[in-house]
Amino acid sequence: MKPVILIPTYNESIAIVELLKSLSDLHQTRDFDVVILDDNSPDKTADIVDSLKYSWVSVLRRPHKAGLGAAYRAGFAHVLAMHKYSQVVTMDADGSHRVQDLPAMLDATNASIAITLGTRWIPGGSVVNWPKSRQLLSKSGTRYARLALGIPLNDLTGGFRVYSSALLNSLKLTEMTATGYCFQIEMAMASELAGATMVEVPITFVERINGVSKMSRAIVIEALWQTTLWGLARRLRPNADKLHYVK
Repeated sequence: MKPVILIPTYNESIAIVELLKSLSDLHQTRDFDVVILDDNSPDKTADIVDSLKYSWVSVLRRPHKAGLGAAYRAGFAHVLAMHKYSQVVTMDADGSHRVQDLPAMLDATNASIAITLGTRWIPGGSVVNWPKSRQLLSKSGTRYARLALGIPLNDLTGGFRVYSSALLNSLKLTEMTATGYCFQIEMAMASELAGATMVEVPITFVERINGVSKMSRAIVIEALWQTTLWGLARRLRPNADKLHYVK
């Protein structure tokens, strides 16, 4: 049993080459696989990844762009069906999640039902090249989600995570609906409802240099609205909320 890293891509032909090179350096000392979740990128990201011919990297080609949540749920189903991975990592393709932070996250806990979050907003964590406005947006989003959902985590919107396969297998992943970055909040909420051990590891988040950010006003609005609905549901129907997410 070994970890597998899921990396969603849409027009990341430049950044993904650099990321896989960094992962290749780590792969010399640690065994893991990588699955690229490509949403039919017009810039041929999937073909470029295949051309690199890394034996430990494969591509799951999806028919069209359907959002971050849909890509990850497809990736989860794909790798869990193989029954050969102990941990499933979610990681951005754009270089914002540093490979050098990954070993500490993989080693943070050996609990069977667990989620490890790479966290920017705790001592030792930091962000690079983010304007104050973007930092405020991220911090405010997490504060609001903590308040609405009652989950004591410091970076609910971050996407650099390690899920134990046992945790993912305990969740009703097909019942989840979030598409944008609020998918991260939904997964944290579902993990908490499943009684997962939750560990936060400080990371340095580096704003992308190549390509275009996928963040948009619509994604922010979706996260705010959906988190409010989840918060109300947790207060009004707590048992029903758990039954919706946990097998």
